[in-house]
Amino acid sequence: MSETNPLLASGNLISMHKPSFDPGLTQQFTAPYRRVINRDGSLNVQRRGVTWRDFHPYLHLINMSWPAFLLTLFLGYVAANTVFAFGYFALGPNQLEGADSVNSVSRFLNTFFFSSHTLTTVGYGNIFPKTTAANLIAAFESLVGVLGFAVATGLLFGRVSRPSARLGFSENALIAPYQDGASLQFRVVNRRSNSLVEAQAQVLLMTVERERGRPVRRYHQLPLERPSVLFLALTWTVVHPIDEHSPLHGKTATELAAMQAEIIILIKAYDDTFSQTVISRYSYRHDEFLWGLQFAPAFHVNPAGDMVLELHKLGATAST
Repeated sequence: MSETNPLLASGNLISMHKPSFDPGLTQQFTAPYRRVINRDGSLNVQRRGVTWRDFHPYLHLINMSWPAFLLTLFLGYVAANTVFAFGYFALGPNQLEGADSVNSVSRFLNTFFFSSHTLTTVGYGNIFPKTTAANLIAAFESLVGVLGFAVATGLLFGRVSRPSARLGFSENALIAPYQDGASLQFRVVNRRSNSLVEAQAQVLLMTVERERGRPVRRYHQLPLERPSVLFLALTWTVVHPIDEHSPLHGKTATELAAMQAEIIILIKAYDDTFSQTVISRYSYRHDEFLWGLQFAPAFHVNPAGDMVLELHKLGATAST
Protein backbone atom coordinates (compact mmCIF):
# COMPACT_ATOMS: atom_id res chain seq x y z
CA MET A 1 0.00 0.00 0.00
CA SER A 2 1.55 3.24 -1.11
CA GLU A 3 1.68 6.25 1.13
CA THR A 4 1.44 9.84 -0.04
CA ASN A 5 3.96 12.30 1.27
CA PRO A 6 1.94 15.10 2.87
CA LEU A 7 4.54 17.67 1.79
CA LEU A 8 4.18 16.61 -1.82
CA ALA A 9 0.42 16.44 -1.54
CA SER A 10 0.14 19.95 -0.16
CA GLY A 11 2.71 21.44 -2.49
CA ASN A 12 4.75 22.71 0.45
CA LEU A 13 7.91 20.98 -0.75
CA ILE A 14 7.95 23.05 -3.88
CA SER A 15 7.53 26.29 -1.99
CA MET A 16 10.15 25.32 0.60
CA HIS A 17 12.75 24.63 -2.07
CA LYS A 18 11.91 27.45 -4.42
CA PRO A 19 15.18 28.22 -6.21
CA SER A 20 16.63 31.71 -6.10
CA PHE A 21 18.86 33.10 -8.82
CA ASP A 22 22.44 33.89 -7.85
CA PRO A 23 25.07 34.43 -10.61
CA GLY A 24 27.87 33.61 -8.17
CA LEU A 25 28.14 37.02 -6.50
CA THR A 26 26.23 36.06 -3.30
CA GLN A 27 22.84 37.20 -2.08
CA GLN A 28 24.14 38.04 1.39
CA PHE A 29 24.37 41.69 2.30
CA THR A 30 27.03 42.65 4.83
CA ALA A 31 27.98 46.12 3.53
CA PRO A 32 27.45 48.21 0.39
CA TYR A 33 29.61 47.30 -2.62
CA ARG A 34 31.66 50.00 -4.27
CA ARG A 35 30.74 48.10 -7.43
CA VAL A 36 30.52 44.43 -8.42
CA ILE A 37 32.62 44.68 -11.59
CA ASN A 38 35.47 47.17 -11.89
CA ARG A 39 35.76 49.49 -14.86
CA ASP A 40 38.49 47.30 -16.37
CA GLY A 41 36.12 44.30 -16.38
CA SER A 42 37.68 42.48 -13.42
CA LEU A 43 35.53 41.23 -10.55
CA ASN A 44 35.76 43.36 -7.42
CA VAL A 45 37.05 40.54 -5.22
CA GLN A 46 40.15 40.78 -3.06
CA ARG A 47 41.60 37.40 -2.08
CA ARG A 48 42.96 36.95 1.44
CA GLY A 49 44.64 33.92 2.98
CA VAL A 50 46.33 32.83 -0.24
CA THR A 51 49.24 30.43 0.34
CA TRP A 52 52.23 29.67 -1.86
CA ARG A 53 50.44 26.51 -3.04
CA ASP A 54 47.73 28.70 -4.59
CA PHE A 55 50.21 30.80 -6.56
CA HIS A 56 50.60 29.80 -10.21
CA PRO A 57 53.62 31.48 -11.88
CA TYR A 58 52.31 30.88 -15.41
CA LEU A 59 48.96 32.57 -14.72
CA HIS A 60 50.73 35.46 -13.02
CA LEU A 61 53.19 35.99 -15.87
CA ILE A 62 50.64 35.52 -18.63
CA ASN A 63 48.24 38.09 -17.15
CA MET A 64 50.63 40.86 -16.09
CA SER A 65 51.12 43.94 -18.23
CA TRP A 66 53.68 43.94 -21.06
CA PRO A 67 56.08 46.37 -19.30
CA ALA A 68 55.97 44.29 -16.12
CA PHE A 69 56.45 41.06 -18.10
CA LEU A 70 59.48 42.36 -20.02
CA LEU A 71 60.96 43.81 -16.82
CA THR A 72 60.50 40.43 -15.10
CA LEU A 73 62.33 38.64 -17.92
CA PHE A 74 65.16 41.17 -17.82
CA LEU A 75 65.53 40.95 -14.04
CA GLY A 76 65.46 37.15 -14.21
CA TYR A 77 68.18 37.21 -16.86
CA VAL A 78 70.36 39.55 -14.78
CA ALA A 79 69.75 37.55 -11.59
CA ALA A 80 70.69 34.23 -13.22
CA ASN A 81 73.91 35.67 -14.65
CA THR A 82 74.78 37.26 -11.31
CA VAL A 83 74.35 33.96 -9.45
CA PHE A 84 76.58 32.05 -11.87
CA ALA A 85 79.10 34.91 -11.96
CA PHE A 86 79.46 34.63 -8.18
CA GLY A 87 79.98 30.89 -8.64
CA TYR A 88 82.83 31.40 -11.10
CA PHE A 89 84.26 34.21 -8.98
CA ALA A 90 84.22 32.04 -5.85
CA LEU A 91 86.37 29.42 -7.57
CA GLY A 92 89.22 31.90 -7.51
CA PRO A 93 91.51 33.27 -10.22
CA ASN A 94 92.93 31.21 -13.08
CA GLN A 95 89.70 29.15 -13.33
CA LEU A 96 88.58 30.96 -16.49
CA GLU A 97 91.08 31.63 -19.24
CA GLY A 98 90.95 35.31 -20.21
CA ALA A 99 88.93 36.39 -17.15
CA ASP A 100 91.85 37.48 -14.94
CA SER A 101 92.14 41.18 -14.27
CA VAL A 102 94.03 43.68 -12.15
CA ASN A 103 91.25 44.03 -9.56
CA SER A 104 88.31 42.08 -8.18
CA VAL A 105 85.65 44.30 -9.76
CA SER A 106 86.99 43.80 -13.27
CA ARG A 107 87.38 40.06 -12.68
CA PHE A 108 83.77 39.81 -11.46
CA LEU A 109 82.58 41.71 -14.55
CA ASN A 110 84.50 39.27 -16.74
CA THR A 111 82.84 36.31 -15.00
CA PHE A 112 79.46 37.99 -15.41
CA PHE A 113 79.95 38.46 -19.14
CA PHE A 114 81.25 34.90 -19.49
CA SER A 115 78.08 33.76 -17.70
CA SER A 116 75.91 35.68 -20.17
CA HIS A 117 77.80 34.07 -23.08
CA THR A 118 77.27 30.63 -21.59
CA LEU A 119 73.63 31.15 -20.59
CA THR A 120 72.71 32.27 -24.10
CA THR A 121 75.01 29.64 -25.71
CA VAL A 122 76.76 32.41 -27.67
CA GLY A 123 80.29 31.40 -26.64
CA TYR A 124 82.61 34.00 -28.21
CA GLY A 125 85.68 32.06 -27.13
CA ASN A 126 87.59 34.98 -25.58
CA ILE A 127 86.89 33.51 -22.13
CA PHE A 128 86.60 29.77 -21.47
CA PRO A 129 86.80 27.43 -18.44
CA LYS A 130 90.13 25.82 -17.65
CA THR A 131 89.36 23.54 -14.70
CA THR A 132 86.91 20.73 -14.05
CA ALA A 133 85.00 22.80 -11.48
CA ALA A 134 84.57 25.70 -13.88
CA ASN A 135 83.47 23.34 -16.66
CA LEU A 136 80.88 21.74 -14.38
CA ILE A 137 79.36 25.12 -13.55
CA ALA A 138 79.40 26.11 -17.23
CA ALA A 139 77.72 22.84 -18.24
CA PHE A 140 74.97 23.31 -15.64
CA GLU A 141 74.50 26.93 -16.69
CA SER A 142 74.10 25.88 -20.32
CA LEU A 143 71.29 23.53 -19.27
CA VAL A 144 69.63 26.29 -17.24
CA GLY A 145 69.91 28.64 -20.21
CA VAL A 146 68.29 26.20 -22.65
CA LEU A 147 65.42 25.44 -20.27
CA GLY A 148 65.01 29.06 -19.20
CA PHE A 149 64.78 30.43 -22.73
CA ALA A 150 62.36 27.65 -23.67
CA VAL A 151 60.08 28.72 -20.80
CA ALA A 152 60.44 32.40 -21.73
CA THR A 153 59.62 31.60 -25.37
CA GLY A 154 56.54 29.64 -24.28
CA LEU A 155 55.35 32.53 -22.11
CA LEU A 156 55.93 35.00 -24.92
CA PHE A 157 54.02 32.83 -27.39
CA GLY A 158 51.21 32.37 -24.87
CA ARG A 159 50.84 36.13 -24.51
CA VAL A 160 50.90 37.00 -28.20
CA SER A 161 48.66 34.08 -29.23
CA ARG A 162 45.79 35.04 -26.92
CA PRO A 163 42.71 36.54 -28.57
CA SER A 164 43.28 40.25 -28.98
CA ALA A 165 39.66 41.37 -28.92
CA ARG A 166 39.08 44.50 -26.87
CA LEU A 167 35.46 45.44 -26.38
CA GLY A 168 34.61 49.03 -25.58
CA PHE A 169 31.54 50.14 -23.65
CA SER A 170 29.86 53.53 -23.59
CA GLU A 171 30.80 55.64 -20.59
CA ASN A 172 27.21 55.71 -19.38
CA ALA A 173 24.04 53.68 -19.70
CA LEU A 174 20.92 55.55 -20.78
CA ILE A 175 17.33 55.47 -19.62
CA ALA A 176 16.04 56.52 -23.02
CA PRO A 177 12.67 56.73 -24.78
CA TYR A 178 11.77 53.51 -26.57
CA GLN A 179 8.70 53.10 -28.75
CA ASP A 180 5.81 54.14 -26.45
CA GLY A 181 7.77 53.75 -23.24
CA ALA A 182 11.34 53.73 -21.99
CA SER A 183 14.36 51.46 -22.14
CA LEU A 184 17.76 50.85 -20.62
CA GLN A 185 20.48 51.18 -23.28
CA PHE A 186 24.24 50.96 -23.54
CA ARG A 187 26.58 50.62 -26.50
CA VAL A 188 29.32 48.10 -27.27
CA VAL A 189 32.01 48.17 -29.94
CA ASN A 190 35.00 46.08 -30.94
CA ARG A 191 37.88 48.53 -30.58
CA ARG A 192 40.25 46.40 -32.64
CA SER A 193 40.19 45.40 -36.29
CA ASN A 194 39.82 41.64 -35.79
CA SER A 195 36.52 40.05 -36.78
CA LEU A 196 34.03 39.18 -34.02
CA VAL A 197 30.93 37.18 -34.92
CA GLU A 198 27.93 35.71 -33.08
CA ALA A 199 28.13 38.18 -30.22
CA GLN A 200 25.77 37.45 -27.32
CA ALA A 201 24.83 39.64 -24.36
CA GLN A 202 23.46 38.80 -20.93
CA VAL A 203 22.41 41.63 -18.63
CA LEU A 204 21.56 41.41 -14.93
CA LEU A 205 20.17 43.99 -12.55
CA MET A 206 21.59 43.70 -9.03
CA THR A 207 19.62 45.41 -6.27
CA VAL A 208 19.54 45.42 -2.48
CA GLU A 209 16.02 44.73 -1.22
CA ARG A 210 14.59 44.17 2.22
CA GLU A 211 13.28 40.73 3.02
CA ARG A 212 11.95 39.84 6.48
CA GLY A 213 13.41 43.04 7.82
CA ARG A 214 16.97 42.52 6.56
CA PRO A 215 18.73 43.62 3.36
CA VAL A 216 19.31 40.93 0.71
CA ARG A 217 20.90 41.15 -2.70
CA ARG A 218 18.66 40.22 -5.60
CA TYR A 219 19.54 39.57 -9.22
CA HIS A 220 17.10 40.02 -12.09
CA GLN A 221 17.80 38.89 -15.63
CA LEU A 222 16.85 41.66 -18.03
CA PRO A 223 15.27 40.53 -21.33
CA LEU A 224 16.85 42.27 -24.31
CA GLU A 225 15.33 43.53 -27.50
CA ARG A 226 18.16 41.86 -29.42
CA PRO A 227 20.29 39.51 -27.26
CA SER A 228 22.72 38.68 -30.09
CA VAL A 229 24.10 39.95 -33.37
CA LEU A 230 25.84 38.01 -36.09
CA PHE A 231 28.56 40.58 -36.81
CA LEU A 232 30.07 43.06 -34.34
CA ALA A 233 31.44 45.29 -37.08
CA LEU A 234 29.85 48.56 -35.92
CA THR A 235 28.45 49.72 -32.60
CA TRP A 236 25.83 47.52 -30.96
CA THR A 237 23.21 49.27 -28.89
CA VAL A 238 21.98 46.76 -26.33
CA VAL A 239 18.40 47.61 -25.34
CA HIS A 240 16.27 46.37 -22.45
CA PRO A 241 12.65 47.55 -22.89
CA ILE A 242 11.27 48.83 -19.58
CA ASP A 243 7.73 47.45 -19.70
CA GLU A 244 5.38 46.41 -16.92
CA HIS A 245 7.33 43.18 -16.45
CA SER A 246 10.72 44.91 -16.06
CA PRO A 247 12.19 45.30 -12.54
CA LEU A 248 13.09 48.86 -13.62
CA HIS A 249 9.46 49.74 -14.38
CA GLY A 250 8.40 52.89 -12.57
CA LYS A 251 11.73 53.28 -10.78
CA THR A 252 13.23 56.74 -10.34
CA ALA A 253 16.88 57.68 -9.96
CA THR A 254 16.37 58.14 -6.22
CA GLU A 255 14.79 54.70 -5.86
CA LEU A 256 17.57 53.03 -7.84
CA ALA A 257 20.16 54.76 -5.64
CA ALA A 258 18.38 53.51 -2.50
CA MET A 259 18.41 49.99 -3.99
CA GLN A 260 22.15 50.31 -4.86
CA ALA A 261 21.23 49.22 -8.37
CA GLU A 262 24.01 48.01 -10.67
CA ILE A 263 23.72 46.63 -14.18
CA ILE A 264 26.03 43.63 -14.70
CA ILE A 265 26.94 42.75 -18.29
CA LEU A 266 28.52 39.67 -19.85
CA ILE A 267 29.39 39.72 -23.57
CA LYS A 268 30.58 36.62 -25.44
CA ALA A 269 31.71 36.57 -29.06
CA TYR A 270 33.65 34.31 -31.39
CA ASP A 271 37.00 35.70 -32.53
CA ASP A 272 37.33 34.65 -36.16
CA THR A 273 41.02 35.58 -36.24
CA PHE A 274 42.11 33.32 -33.37
CA SER A 275 39.22 30.83 -33.64
CA GLN A 276 38.43 31.27 -29.95
CA THR A 277 35.57 32.60 -27.85
CA VAL A 278 36.28 35.89 -26.11
CA ILE A 279 34.47 37.19 -23.03
CA SER A 280 34.13 40.70 -21.68
CA ARG A 281 32.51 41.95 -18.45
CA TYR A 282 31.30 45.40 -17.53
CA SER A 283 28.86 47.13 -15.20
CA TYR A 284 27.03 50.40 -14.71
CA ARG A 285 26.11 51.73 -11.27
CA HIS A 286 22.93 53.67 -10.70
CA ASP A 287 24.90 56.95 -10.68
CA GLU A 288 26.23 56.15 -14.17
CA PHE A 289 22.76 56.27 -15.74
CA LEU A 290 21.79 59.25 -17.87
CA TRP A 291 18.07 59.95 -18.07
CA GLY A 292 16.11 61.24 -21.04
CA LEU A 293 18.96 61.14 -23.58
CA GLN A 294 19.64 58.96 -26.61
CA PHE A 295 22.82 57.85 -28.34
CA ALA A 296 24.09 59.93 -31.25
CA PRO A 297 25.19 58.15 -34.45
CA ALA A 298 28.76 56.83 -34.25
CA PHE A 299 29.19 55.79 -37.90
CA HIS A 300 28.41 57.16 -41.34
CA VAL A 301 28.89 56.36 -45.02
CA ASN A 302 31.58 58.40 -46.78
CA PRO A 303 31.33 59.65 -50.39
CA ALA A 304 33.11 56.51 -51.64
CA GLY A 305 30.36 54.34 -50.19
CA ASP A 306 32.44 52.95 -47.30
CA MET A 307 31.16 52.67 -43.74
CA VAL A 308 33.19 54.80 -41.33
CA LEU A 309 33.10 53.92 -37.61
CA GLU A 310 34.12 56.72 -35.23
CA LEU A 311 35.21 55.06 -32.00
CA HIS A 312 35.48 58.34 -30.12
CA LYS A 313 31.72 58.78 -30.53
CA LEU A 314 30.85 55.48 -28.80
CA GLY A 315 29.24 57.22 -25.84
CA ALA A 316 28.08 60.38 -27.62
CA THR A 317 24.54 61.38 -26.67
CA ALA A 318 21.89 63.75 -27.94
CA SER A 319 18.70 65.12 -26.46
CA THR A 320 15.47 63.39 -27.42
